[in-house]
Amino acid sequence: MIVVTGAAGFIGSCMIEKLNESGLHDLILVDDFTKEAKKKNWLHKKYCDKIQRNEFFQWADQNHSHIEAIIHLGARTDTTEMNYAVFEELNVDYTQHLWSLSAQHHIPLLYASSAATYGDGNLGYDDNEKLIPTLQPLNPYGKSKNEIDKWILQQMKSPPMWAGFKFFNVYGPNEYHKGRMASVIMHAFHQINEKDMVNLFRSHRPDYQDGEQKRDFIYVKDVVSVLYWFLQHKHPDGIFNLGTGQARTFTDLATATFTAMSRIPDIHFIDIPEDIRDKYQYFTEAKMGKLRQAGCQHPFHTLEDGVSDYVQNYLMRDLAIY
Repeated sequence: MIVVTGAAGFIGSCMIEKLNESGLHDLILVDDFTKEAKKKNWLHKKYCDKIQRNEFFQWADQNHSHIEAIIHLGARTDTTEMNYAVFEELNVDYTQHLWSLSAQHHIPLLYASSAATYGDGNLGYDDNEKLIPTLQPLNPYGKSKNEIDKWILQQMKSPPMWAGFKFFNVYGPNEYHKGRMASVIMHAFHQINEKDMVNLFRSHRPDYQDGEQKRDFIYVKDVVSVLYWFLQHKHPDGIFNLGTGQARTFTDLATATFTAMSRIPDIHFIDIPEDIRDKYQYFTEAKMGKLRQAGCQHPFHTLEDGVSDYVQNYLMRDLAIY
């Protein structure tokens, strides 16, 4: 059996879809399944059982011999949450417990880190593990992800295979429940549908024009394909960037959304909210050499192709349903 944590969430539910499409149905789903808003993320998936997040380790004590691998995608991901204790419990402690379980019982482990660990980018976006102790994340979420990366690199006892992935700006189906934390594409789609225009954040730095802030946007289908590749190959160990390797502007993103909706672009700019303004990343771009050297040659969607698929085959379909 393969365990997927965060199974009711955005990337976790897409991971289950990928596993199902690959013929794998012996899955154990782990999450907080009391949240009705996420129900459609697991409703039609094929799996053996679903287990509440806080009951998983008790279950694993009795069933660890049946676990083939763990894909750990469960986390608190709200970058506006300033209480580090929340992240310490859900992101740090829980991951440490999973690592110990995997190491003790020789279970391969894949887990989600984040590009938020890179902070303002002054130290670059190189996934060289020697740089990880020097990184300065801008918020408690990024700090929690960096703390677990540092902790893992210090461990003497490891799972038989393990890999962490610094996700860059992931977008795609099943993120509807994330509210403010959902991708700009989802928010743009609904704004365009309702008002025929979209608001983007204004630049508050003289070296960036409005809308010219750049991020490495990666389609969730590419993310889960890379994780599946590692699941199949079970090598090598390490912490890897997972973006496309090409930064694109928010203007590019908005324009791609308008195009996918067959609308004429009409972009306006608003101030970045003060509670996130000093923690806002103006540029991210994954260095992808390490992943490629590991043997993973999965081709990534262009921004335009990914947005087109997401908008036309998911967001517009959901709009028609509701």
